[in-house]
Amino acid sequence: MLTIGMDIGSITTKAAVMKDNRILGTKVIFTGYHSESAGNRVLEEILSELGIGRSEIDKIVATGYGRNSVRFADSAITEITCHAAGAHYLNPRIRSIIDIGGQDSKTIAVDESGRVKDFAMNDKCAAGTGRFLEVMARALELDLDEFGTLSLRSENPSKISSLCTVFAESEVISLISKGEGRENIIAGIHESIAARVVAMAKRVGVVPPIMMTGGVAKNRGVVTAIEKKLESPIEVSANAQENGAIGAAVLAAGL
Repeated sequence: MLTIGMDIGSITTKAAVMKDNRILGTKVIFTGYHSESAGNRVLEEILSELGIGRSEIDKIVATGYGRNSVRFADSAITEITCHAAGAHYLNPRIRSIIDIGGQDSKTIAVDESGRVKDFAMNDKCAAGTGRFLEVMARALELDLDEFGTLSLRSENPSKISSLCTVFAESEVISLISKGEGRENIIAGIHESIAARVVAMAKRVGVVPPIMMTGGVAKNRGVVTAIEKKLESPIEVSANAQENGAIGAAVLAAGL
């Protein structure tokens, strides 16, 4: 059975193609202004790369904030369920998931079958999300890819007290004007994100083994900051950013 999972996020759109419970390929593109167009585009690109015709597809499941815009999908499933299914597929031992995407962050507790037991979600504020990090990167005139490496060099993280993106940006600009080192500011930003995420994790009752998913999982500085506060190692898959799409493809096989 050939299935496709699509995760239409606010910043990126991901697709995963699976056949008989094996991942054939994944694809990540920028969503842009129109989520429906992004869904069509990522499907066309990954099918072309894999040499697969649309007629060969058995089922398609869409997830993410733009999931209802994918009109050709057989079903639209929430990202909470899809991230749980994706993490369980990648490592059945996982019992907790921390997902930080472009516009929201989530903590999810799952059972031994990968079913969601409980979750907490921050989707009302950009603080602690990919958008938050993008704003901070612009303020510091840095590429986001540099954040993880630089923050790990810090010996004295700055204090970022505000959880609001606008006010936190003002704090960062003030620290820059005082001559604070970039590595300390970034480490402070990461600790601020970690504090918010760990507060959600404790409400859910997150326990090891823990997996982090979403695009922000590629930032080693954020992962390390969360690990320190949770006092637990966090697994990051090579497919962390595509995890929701993988889960959607897994669930599509059961339709």
